[in-house]
Amino acid sequence: MASPTRRLILAAGAASALLAACDRLGGGKPQFQGVDITGADFGQQLALRDGDGKRHALSDFKGKVVVLFFGYTQCPDVCPTTLLELAEARKLLGADGQRVQGVFVSLDPERDTPEVLKAYVANFGADFIGLRGDEEETRAAAKEFKIFYSKVPGKTESSYTVDHTAGSYVLDAQGRMRLFERYAIGPEKLAADLKILLAEPAG
Repeated sequence: MASPTRRLILAAGAASALLAACDRLGGGKPQFQGVDITGADFGQQLALRDGDGKRHALSDFKGKVVVLFFGYTQCPDVCPTTLLELAEARKLLGADGQRVQGVFVSLDPERDTPEVLKAYVANFGADFIGLRGDEEETRAAAKEFKIFYSKVPGKTESSYTVDHTAGSYVLDAQGRMRLFERYAIGPEKLAADLKILLAEPAG
């Protein structure tokens, strides 16, 4: 049986293959490192609460480029690796990094309490936002963003893991879906894509 990490990477590869059909390679268009999904008709809505109980919608982040990742705080490798890459990419952007908003959506509301989620995202950036909902809200958010996730039983009832799509979405400063960044793309390539979006005219 494949390991959880292997399954996550395979899931990411499958998602990337599906999204590749949307890759924009026309002349004069930005040459992104990630998969260009500009014009995607999904991922339009998000309404979940942060660790302080404040409800957030995608419109709250307009004016910033948003990197949106779905995972869970007890994820052993993919989640911390992804968030760390984002933190490093923001550093590479210098002052412009403050215009990039990291948003982490929990797929494990059973264990990711508001307190746990808030403390977890703070490890990667003081302004990173962790969002969560109840089981129904989590399913709805995952469906809206075409995120696969599945609980994998562990040795005990509480030691389960969660297989999930291992890539990130990037929304531009106007709140439009633009990119799917594959798992482990690296902070340099991620920063390059973010720089392109940050340079686009507002409005």
